[in-house]
Amino acid sequence: MTEFRRSSTLPHLEARRSCRENVCYRPHAHDSFSIGAIDAGTSVVTGPLEGGVRLAPGDVIVIPADQVHACNPDRGLWRYQMIHMDQAWAESLAPGRGSSRLFETIRVLRSPELYTQVNAVNDAICADEPRERLEARFTELFASLGAAAPAHAISGEADPELLARLAPVMHRLRTDESNPRLGELAAAVGMTTYQLVRAMRRATGLPPLAWRQNARVLRAREMLRQGQPIAESAYALGFTDQSHFHRVFSAHVATSPGSYRASCKNVQDRSA
Repeated sequence: MTEFRRSSTLPHLEARRSCRENVCYRPHAHDSFSIGAIDAGTSVVTGPLEGGVRLAPGDVIVIPADQVHACNPDRGLWRYQMIHMDQAWAESLAPGRGSSRLFETIRVLRSPELYTQVNAVNDAICADEPRERLEARFTELFASLGAAAPAHAISGEADPELLARLAPVMHRLRTDESNPRLGELAAAVGMTTYQLVRAMRRATGLPPLAWRQNARVLRAREMLRQGQPIAESAYALGFTDQSHFHRVFSAHVATSPGSYRASCKNVQDRSA
């Protein structure tokens, strides 16, 4: 079961509550800043490094934009909530130097007060509170998150020079409707296929084709939020058919394109 809510006055602000039992997420990255909280059950979060961190009820996790991760149930029922938002907006509200660390690495925080605060902010988004009230809540939340010492930090710093070299490859992976051949992509940046796969993993946390799928899902979420039909979105993004689009989308978002689009339409109806 998954439920999405979005603010009618801050369209980039999205709240999510989910209840899962099975492994549901491939390694992926968001183009947004994300704050999560574990309500019940245990799960394991993995990041760019090998190994994982077990999350327990009451834990809060902060995930900067473009940080590859996957969080899946450890055993039994797992209930959690997430808040996604534009990272530049979040940085503009975060007070003081300490808060800047929030936007650098994945951080796991263990504090009952923080959990309560995240839960209250999520409730406020679901209640569609006014913009001014939401911004005040987030300013307070960022101050609390920035002052808290993390129980774990998962680093995922990228090499800017390597990212610049890979920019042509990433552009083609993002925009080509058909899957580009790895050998062709590698030759364009003076690498072997093996070197390209290693370089993409080091720079982004994902191999080339997995990065392409992630980029397409991010674009799909944007298109569905804008109300575009599922079939048109799948075709525009180069998926072979709707069932393929459904499988890829669900593996990244843990809900179907139809369910996600319907939740976005509910927000549009409320703001009309």
